[in-house]
Amino acid sequence: MAKTSIDVDRDIADQAAAILGTTTLRETVHASLLEIVNAKRRLELVALLSEEGRFDFEAAELAWGGDA
Repeated sequence: MAKTSIDVDRDIADQAAAILGTTTLRETVHASLLEIVNAKRRLELVALLSEEGRFDFEAAELAWGGDA
């Protein structure tokens, strides 16, 4: 892992830490970056599942015991 020096707005970092449940600045920066990467992956998954004919939502609902 690379070590680097950055200026961080502590107010924003404190708010992020409260949301993420982190206790150190290092944990907060890491968790924030990870959250951005995971958010992008979730958006890509939603886009993939939204493609016409890509996913049968009715079959999925039935598989979980729903009333389609």
